[in-house]
Amino acid sequence: MENQPDQEGDTRGRPTPMADAVRRAYRAGEEDEALEPIVLVDRHRTPVGRIGHGDSVIFYDLRGEREVELTQSLTEPRFDLFPVEPDLGLRFVTMIGYDPKLAVRVAFPPVGEIEKTMSDVLAANGLRQIKICESEKAIHVSYFLNGRCQDPVPGEERIIIPSPRDVGTYDEKPEMSAADVRAAVVEKLADPAYDVIIANFANVDVVGHIENTAAIKEAVETVDSQLGVVVEAALATGVTTIVTSDHGTVERWLYPEGAVDTGHTTSPVPFICIDPAIPGGGEVRCRTDGELTDIAPTILELLGLAKPDVMTGRMLLVGSVNRPPDTRRRILLVILDGWGVGDGSKGDLIAQADTPVMDGLTSTYPATTLQAAGVAVGLPDGTVGNSEAGHMHIGAGRRIYSDRVRVDRAIEDGSFFRNEAFLWAMDEAKRGGRPLHLLGIVSFFSSHGSVDHLLALLDLAKRNGPDEVYIHAMLGRRGERPESGARYIEKVEREAQRIGTGMVVSVIGRFWALDREENWDRIEKTYRTFVYGDGTPVSAGPGPE
Repeated sequence: MENQPDQEGDTRGRPTPMADAVRRAYRAGEEDEALEPIVLVDRHRTPVGRIGHGDSVIFYDLRGEREVELTQSLTEPRFDLFPVEPDLGLRFVTMIGYDPKLAVRVAFPPVGEIEKTMSDVLAANGLRQIKICESEKAIHVSYFLNGRCQDPVPGEERIIIPSPRDVGTYDEKPEMSAADVRAAVVEKLADPAYDVIIANFANVDVVGHIENTAAIKEAVETVDSQLGVVVEAALATGVTTIVTSDHGTVERWLYPEGAVDTGHTTSPVPFICIDPAIPGGGEVRCRTDGELTDIAPTILELLGLAKPDVMTGRMLLVGSVNRPPDTRRRILLVILDGWGVGDGSKGDLIAQADTPVMDGLTSTYPATTLQAAGVAVGLPDGTVGNSEAGHMHIGAGRRIYSDRVRVDRAIEDGSFFRNEAFLWAMDEAKRGGRPLHLLGIVSFFSSHGSVDHLLALLDLAKRNGPDEVYIHAMLGRRGERPESGARYIEKVEREAQRIGTGMVVSVIGRFWALDREENWDRIEKTYRTFVYGDGTPVSAGPGPE
């Protein structure tokens, strides 16, 4: 394989062409998230390492909801949403199960649906529930909140309001569709048929991943004002409102040295209980040691329902909530996606925004903060929270260990290197004389995957001997320092040189590669990069300029 060393050794001084190309893109004004595709070419200017007929592919990303569309385009024989190479016949493996309809092998199959979630308990007791959100958060308020179950439970309805499609990025419209979410919630509050209403305001999380301070503050203030309307409507109809979040984002907008951090955080999130039956004077208060797993048991107890034994979360309220006998109980759960609780410092954009509603609710009603990151949501210690883990733990009422922890543990105990799906893909490549392609996010902090998993796959490929191993990298700024992508790509190029296996041949921003809104033009750009080599050509050169 051209430009690839054939033995382990010192890599200092050897070229890192793709990392150098990413740095050139930075100087031209590009950034990781929306990086235009870069492709490696040989001395004849022919793209190197394209995905071709009969090749083996391992898509090593986690989570999966943003990985489905790209996988469809590469694996479905009758895919027709944009022109594709017919009958690629790939030996395709995904790290986890992205969608059961995909014709792929799965290295770490789902452990199954999480049983006896809050939604399950509500259904078992004959209560009607409705979930309302923008399309940007549809999978979180449905699939993840329901314990990795896509189908509604009996008595469950869903209202999915389209997120704006008339803007390139959401900072151009930071209000998104929050007003429509609010209107739908107010309408259902007035309908006594619904026992539990669950609503998600997406703005803070979605806009918070974009480096636009003014837009983020507008998103925060939009959510605050819409929350005020729904809480007033809930109080008017005697409905108890729980206000919380799934993880933090913009309350820690700056790294210590002042660089912008567009990712999620390890901050706690708010919890407020607004109940017409709770008297003033502090007779009812909140525990101070709570986490997201405590939300479901709290809601069930407020509804007068027993929590199942598998729910290890505990009631967050301390004190008696006095209601007249036979009073019907209804709950509104409002999830302010991405709203963390910061320290009020210079980098706390929530504190800098005008939030009279949240300020007033926090000072008037029982309130506390909940742990929403790391081990509290089944992630490695110190890891930032995310929407998948957050919603899943809100609904499950107990800790569910993440796929990342499963994969990390498999690497530690060695079972990763005996994984049948990985070995099948590599054996097929070796037997057919075809390349092996590794594609996915190149990051440590991303909830979609870890560079450590990529490096473990390179180690496994070295042991099992496919002659050609190509890496198709996706970059993103979420949780990363500025220009971190180039450092990650250089790390991968150095490691591939050291062990004598692998070559980074494509780099593209995750904005193009990881979509879940059927923006097929983005997926087509990624497909054409991986399969045809469309992108800025890069030749192996003498190293950094």
